Amino acid sequence: MKIKIFDTTLRDGEQVPGCKLEIFSKIEIARQLEKLGVDVIEAGFPISSTSDFNSVVEISHAVSTPIICVLSRALKKDIEIAAKALEGAKQSRIHIGVGTSDCHIRYKFNSMPEKIIEKAVESVKYAKRFVEEVQFYTEDAGRTQNEFLAKVCEGVIKAGATILNLPDTTGFCLPNVYGEKIRYIRENVNGIEKAIISTHCHDDLGLATANTLEGVLNGAKQVECTLNGLGERAGNTALEEIVMLFKKHSYLGVETNIKTEFLCNTSDIITQCTGISVQSNKAIVGANAFSHSSGIHQDGLIKKVKNYEIIDTKNIGIKESRLILSTRSGRSALSYRYQIVGIVISKEEIYSIYPLFLKYSEKKKEIQDEDIKMLLKIAKVSTSIYI
Repeated sequence: MKIKIFDTTLRDGEQVPGCKLEIFSKIEIARQLEKLGVDVIEAGFPISSTSDFNSVVEISHAVSTPIICVLSRALKKDIEIAAKALEGAKQSRIHIGVGTSDCHIRYKFNSMPEKIIEKAVESVKYAKRFVEEVQFYTEDAGRTQNEFLAKVCEGVIKAGATILNLPDTTGFCLPNVYGEKIRYIRENVNGIEKAIISTHCHDDLGLATANTLEGVLNGAKQVECTLNGLGERAGNTALEEIVMLFKKHSYLGVETNIKTEFLCNTSDIITQCTGISVQSNKAIVGANAFSHSSGIHQDGLIKKVKNYEIIDTKNIGIKESRLILSTRSGRSALSYRYQIVGIVISKEEIYSIYPLFLKYSEKKKEIQDEDIKMLLKIAKVSTSIYI
């Protein structure tokens, strides 16, 4: 089963506090996303500002393969501005929606369920005047009663919606609950075969990737995500996580068009453009994701990489793993590092140097190549350098 990757780094990702991307940065990111192989780029929210409108216009001309999608509220003016911004796109999509949970209907819109369905249907019909592909989001679907959610979905499909986005907007759902919600819609909405179901999960409880997985396993054919997990509050499903999850668990039968060897490079570009660093222990793209500090782990890794790594670093664009020399490192790691820098050293010599290494490493958090060379001189060890 092939699923589509819908990247919203340039829209939801930019909503991170302190993140403001200039147009040239957005174009650079969009081109990199095209190179990465994403199917849909959500380029912005045109009605929100002149700069967002202009960014969508420029991105529409800068890339050709991905579908360019823009966000819109269920308002005619929003839809008109969205359509105008997309005029130069090779493939375009308008993403409109409205809140469907009791909380949103009552407190955000001060409305009634019947009025929400009416508003949703009218907005889709209007958007179909401008584009073929209309994606509808049922905001706060995670906290929406399934029966009402199904009514909304059925209404917008009849009106012409081709993609249904069922977002867990607040990151509230447990994985099994979100999966059941996707399955309920797939099994209880008339005309569902005319639309693609999409996931859009937030990470407020750390479950975005797990919820997205359950959504796909229960029938979703599109995944909405961001690089580095950027997004509102605790962020969105991280593209790199869900894509590598599918790749490593091939028995699931889920494939994407993502060229994973560009993942780390794309992550770095996002970091440079946004100025938002990735936490060191972030899965897949974090600085420590393929770094090893424990002596036991280092010894196992040297003997066989698969002992402690489930992903081939080359598959995500990293040259090799890192063995961090510290007080936790053993003799095998120290010996291995000497080999890496091109120094032939015997087992007996390692035993004589190791106590000095431990003593020195207590003063430094991490031992560098120049440090281990210095230790040879202190220990007065004679070696032959072959590199």
